[in-house]
Amino acid sequence: MKKKIALAYSGGLDTTVIVPWLKENYDCEVIAVCGDVGQVCDWAGMKKKALSSGASKLIVADLKKEFVEEGIWALVKASAMYEGHYLLGTAAARPMIARSLAQIALKEGCTAVAHGATGKGNDQVRFEMGIKAYAPDLEVIAPWRIWDIASREEEVAYLDARGIPVPFKKDDSYSRDDNLWHVSHEGLDLEDPQNEPKLEGMLKMCVPPDKAPDKAEYVELTFEKGIPVAVNGKKMDGVALIAKLNEIGGKHGVGLCDMVENRVVGMKSRGVYETPAGSIIMEAHQKLEQLCLDRKMMSFKSTVSQRFAELLYEGEWFSPLMDAINAFIDSTQVTVSGTVKLKLWKGTMFGAGMNSPYSLYDHSLASFATGPMFDHRDATGFLSLYSLPVKARGLMQTRLKAMKSKASKIAAAKPAKAKAKASKPAKAAPVKPVKPVKAIPAKPANPKKAK
Repeated sequence: MKKKIALAYSGGLDTTVIVPWLKENYDCEVIAVCGDVGQVCDWAGMKKKALSSGASKLIVADLKKEFVEEGIWALVKASAMYEGHYLLGTAAARPMIARSLAQIALKEGCTAVAHGATGKGNDQVRFEMGIKAYAPDLEVIAPWRIWDIASREEEVAYLDARGIPVPFKKDDSYSRDDNLWHVSHEGLDLEDPQNEPKLEGMLKMCVPPDKAPDKAEYVELTFEKGIPVAVNGKKMDGVALIAKLNEIGGKHGVGLCDMVENRVVGMKSRGVYETPAGSIIMEAHQKLEQLCLDRKMMSFKSTVSQRFAELLYEGEWFSPLMDAINAFIDSTQVTVSGTVKLKLWKGTMFGAGMNSPYSLYDHSLASFATGPMFDHRDATGFLSLYSLPVKARGLMQTRLKAMKSKASKIAAAKPAKAKAKASKPAKAAPVKPVKPVKAIPAKPANPKKAK
């Protein structure tokens, strides 16, 4: 019996090449597994493509609902944006696809799984973290880390030599990932950060902002516990809601991002992202949190949000730490319910009003006019206490300044005294009077000796 390998299959260039490569190098049966996370796809055409490249069959797992309810809503509630801009479209989908791949591989009796992620990219980490979480004993084959193929041009030549159709137009060969939440574009002219992105001809979800309608459009979102549940008053499930907002936002060129990011492996890469629905939802959600969360909660949550984004980007979705962070995030969203209206116009979004039954905004407190809940005199005692640390520091600095000034004066006075002392003539030492020397009389000669 031949070895079975389950391949994470997208129908793109890499996985189209990997099917015959696996068969040639492992003498195996290849089962193509594709996760449906809302990408635009001709599923009948994909099946034909997979079979023509040598796969024994194509299994499509419908993951849209779990992708939205487990992944997307979690990152929305967390207000997570990697490095301040990236809305984590690929990162949020990969754990769901990896889990599904592992489960299908086990069900089909496979002894190994394969993926098309390169050794430079983030997806190798995300796929293998998910696979090891659900099928730790399966062998993982990553052809880009093994084979001699070094470029997309060589991949094309490989397919041409075997009579397998190349799955893209050669004049539009950006490396793309798309799902319900976003479309990403990498490669070609984008590899030089000096180049302006060629939006016309590149974009799939959005129009370039300068091509958007001249008339603005208002959109209203309703949230329940941090999750959007209705658009313009009409309740929808998550998949339909995101699809609707993609249509509205894409029409107005909302949600475009051109950024250079830091990959997990340490290198920088540039990508252009289209996330129209995601940008609208995240903007509205953040405005509602401004209304419903207090200052300390928002401050601490922003720290947690950054760590959430990093963990998701790095493939740690199934880690205990991510479980704990999600539990905290859920606790912050209990009161994040209400409606937010936004004005969309030529790639921009402006707040146009919001309300919530849990709003902490009180007009009588916020107004410049003094209301019944606030007495300006109360601020005197508050500021006396609140400013104690800086007051104590100010007193300390004043004290040190006085001590330094005094020491400087003393130091300056010492050279002056020394100089004055050196300029005075030295006093002559007093001459002591010399005592007169008494003359000693000569002894008389001894007459006896003279005889």
